[in-house]
Amino acid sequence: MKSILPAVAFAALACPTLASAQLIGTYRVRAGLGAQVLPKFPGAKSDDVSPYWTFSVAKGEHPFGYSAPDESGGIALLGDSDSGFSAGPVARLSRPREDGDVRAKVGNIHRAVELGGFVQYYPVRSLRLRAELRKAIGGHNGVVGLLGADQIWRDGDKYVFSIGPRLWFGDSRFERAYFGVSPVASVAAGLPVYRPDRSFHAAGAVAGMQYSLGNDWGLFGYAQYQRLIGDARRSPIIYRLGSPNQFSAGIGLSHTFTIKL
Repeated sequence: MKSILPAVAFAALACPTLASAQLIGTYRVRAGLGAQVLPKFPGAKSDDVSPYWTFSVAKGEHPFGYSAPDESGGIALLGDSDSGFSAGPVARLSRPREDGDVRAKVGNIHRAVELGGFVQYYPVRSLRLRAELRKAIGGHNGVVGLLGADQIWRDGDKYVFSIGPRLWFGDSRFERAYFGVSPVASVAAGLPVYRPDRSFHAAGAVAGMQYSLGNDWGLFGYAQYQRLIGDARRSPIIYRLGSPNQFSAGIGLSHTFTIKL
């Protein structure tokens, strides 16, 4: 989940006098840690276990802002709560892939930093529409995107539950990195040559929850399903060595504390 601390630092640097006047006050910080199970790489048959964390900040008694469990970390630099529109930069890390994960010499893909932006809009308070577009630096070197909607049910900070559909996009570099088979890899892995093009490579849904246990403690978690589609689904890496069905889930324990500036 997103943190507003980078936005606080940006505001302070951009306009120190205004920032010092507006940012002084009491803040509630919610931090949590847990574990998640997710595919080792896009299209993997096997899963991996990794840390799952959350971090949110709210001023005074305002409720914590909503963020979906699968969205990239970002800062809203444009828009406001009155219009329901916001936009800004995002960043996340991609998942690497090694030949040992696939059990075939189809080519290693290093972890990459993906940088880009998001736009989101609330047509009504309980429904959020969001799009992301990111470019990888290193790794697959491609461009990836996300289209999604979330129906949100909440009672302040007592509980938040959301669920909604997703579409994932990748350009030709991304698709060929994870789902393509080059002539060299074809000989080494015994797979047919395959050269996918840019497309929506997965469709699915994600659900998230945050539930207060009282005494400043809470539970948070998510479940996600992806079904590979299009050129990704037809890849020999997927139908011979991987799986078109991708499941992820995580759960953790959070604690809320107060700080004063």
